[in-house]
Amino acid sequence: MLSFLPKNPKDIREELRAKFKARRKSLKYTQDELATRSGVSLGSLKRFESSGQISLESLLKLAFVLECLGDFEEVCKPKEVMPESIEDLL
Repeated sequence: MLSFLPKNPKDIREELRAKFKARRKSLKYTQDELATRSGVSLGSLKRFESSGQISLESLLKLAFVLECLGDFEEVCKPKEVMPESIEDLL
């Protein structure tokens, strides 16, 4: 994919899948351990790690256990309005 094109939902889903799987492995959790700790079924976790498909609730539960839930606070954060001129600042 060309890097200057905006990402589509499939690209984002694939990135999340890969990042969550890498995070699980870096914390040395097996899929079974993460499923148990998070309350997400093992089948849902396996599906997520292979296809990227998961419910939002399950994704947030995994993020909590993987210590990255705070990252979701930046999603749809209001953008700052930038002044158009120096006069607007004053």
